[in-house]
Order: sequence, then structure tokens, then C-alpha cells
Amino acid sequence: MKKKVVLVTGASGYLGGRLCRELFNGGHHVKAFVRRTSDVSSLPPPTDGGGTLELVFGDVTDYQSLLQACSGCQIIFHAAALVEPWLPDPSRFISVNVGGLKNVLQAYKETGTIEKIVYTSSFFALGPTDGYIADETQTHSGKFFCTEYEKSKAVADKVALDAAFEGIPIVPVYPGVIYGPGKVTAGNVVARMIIERFNGRLPGYIGQADDRFSFSHVDDVVDGHIAAMDKGKPGERYLLTGENASFKEVFDIAAMITQTKRPWFGIPLLIIEAYGWVSVLFSKLTGKLPLISPPTVCVLRHQWAYSCDKAKAELDYHPRSLKEGLSEVLPWLKSLGLIKY
Repeated sequence: MKKKVVLVTGASGYLGGRLCRELFNGGHHVKAFVRRTSDVSSLPPPTDGGGTLELVFGDVTDYQSLLQACSGCQIIFHAAALVEPWLPDPSRFISVNVGGLKNVLQAYKETGTIEKIVYTSSFFALGPTDGYIADETQTHSGKFFCTEYEKSKAVADKVALDAAFEGIPIVPVYPGVIYGPGKVTAGNVVARMIIERFNGRLPGYIGQADDRFSFSHVDDVVDGHIAAMDKGKPGERYLLTGENASFKEVFDIAAMITQTKRPWFGIPLLIIEAYGWVSVLFSKLTGKLPLISPPTVCVLRHQWAYSCDKAKAELDYHPRSLKEGLSEVLPWLKSLGLIKY
């Protein structure tokens, strides 16, 4: 495969950092687009692999800095996004998640060198799947949104599909709940939940365990992105999801792997919602984003189950099981001293 000049937005994030490392190891010239204040510790040192890494400073909401970063690039991985379920200023979701994508599309039109855009969307962009398993044919109804993040990704999804209709070579991919080793960030919800569980701050199951999410290991999602670059058809959507399960099953599998006790009761969502309001209040005082917020509880009241059969067939995507993935996550968290068992 011919090596490419690749721009990765959101390169300092949980997914973006792993993506940069894999592209770098594959011999590509990677332009990691980050803010000057970003933590770039997850990015590969220049001597680690077969490619080259270039730090490019800017912001997806600052068009001129993005346009300059796109100069000479052949591929754009647009992975920059705000993923938190709650922020004090909700307008930031639209500014970053929608405005950032529009800037990328405009930069494509101006540069003339870009061959393909791989856009990281989210299964939230397609809406809930209460009682069934959905695929890429589902579109969000737009009638109700649990979070501002969900709303912004649904709006951005329409922007991406409209761009594809216009002939822009964009390939939208839709990960599920991304988890795995690497970084304990707002995007690594599973790791944060496990930390709360093993430190006694989350003593029971969440709700009645009838929730359903599609869990995606971060390294599988990275592989899916690179496959989308190599094999993805412009305008086609690909779900990079994994095993559909509840958080009860996550806790039960974690207990089995670590040979610890399972929770023996469920915490009603009304209690978790009240805790969420308190967490939001404390976040305003401390400046730290809450793990649980009222919008998060709304998400937990629905199911988000998806099939990745299309990605398996067209991208050779092979997601690992939740048990296999958690068998990597738990020792990693233990090695960091974040949990004990």
C-alpha cells in the first residue's frame, strides 16, 4: 500500500492518539492536529515506528489553522469531537462537532489534494434502538435527544451525508461505546465505571439491567478506521460497533475475570439521576466534569444495540468479545493503581 500524508484531527484524544500511533507504525506521514494546550503524551515518539509524526497546532473551529494543516494531505481522519454528555455551555457541542466538520469539508474543497475523508461519527447519531438491533440504514428521528452530544452528532451526520451526495469522498464510521487501555478520559466510560465500581463508589448495578449498548474496543475501532481509508466506499456508512450488552454484563464479566463478588442489587435510575444533579452542582464548583449527569441517565433509559455485519463484510472488521476486551482493561487499570483485586 502506498504511504500517505495523513491528517488526524483530535489527535490528542483517546481514539485519535491510538489512531495516530497505528498510522505511524504503518509508515504513513502523520500530521497530528492538536491544540497547544493538549496533552500529547499518547502520541508516538518520532523514533518508535516506520512513519513520521508532525505536530500541527490549531483547532477545528479555527478554519485558517485547519486549512493550513490540510495543506499537502491526501487523507483526513476527522476524529475531533466533544464527547462529554454534559457541559456548562451546550452550544460548544454544535460549534465543535458540527462546525468542525463543516470546516473540514470546506478545507477539502480548497486544498485539492485530499483523496478521502474518514469521519468519526457515533452510534448516537443514529438514535436509540429500543427493542431491536439496528444497522446503517437507520437514521435519527430527530424528535428527541437525550444529550446535546447526541443532537450535535445527528446534525453532523446529515452534514456528512449531504456532502457525500454532493460528491465529496467522505466515509462516515460509527463506533459504539469505545473502551480499552490507553487513557482514562471522558470518552473511556467503561474504564471510569469500572474504577467507580471497584472503589466502592458504585456498589450496585445501574438501573434494572435492561439497557443495551454496543461496546467497541478502541484498537478494533482504530483498525476499522484504517480499513475505511483503504477499502471504504465514499458515501457508505459503516458501524464499527461490537458486542451488544448491558452494564450489568460488564460488571458481571469484570467480577468473573477478577474473581471478585458481583453486585447483588440494582440502583434505581431515579436515585442515579438525583446523584447526577448533585454531581453537576459539584462540577460547577470544582470545574471537573461529572461521571454521571441527568442526560447520562436519559441515555441509560434506552437501548443502543447495533449490527456491524456490513463492516465485517466490506472492511474485514473483526471486533473482539467484551470478555476478551475487559481481560485487557482490568489488568491495565490495576497496573495504574486505579483498582485493586
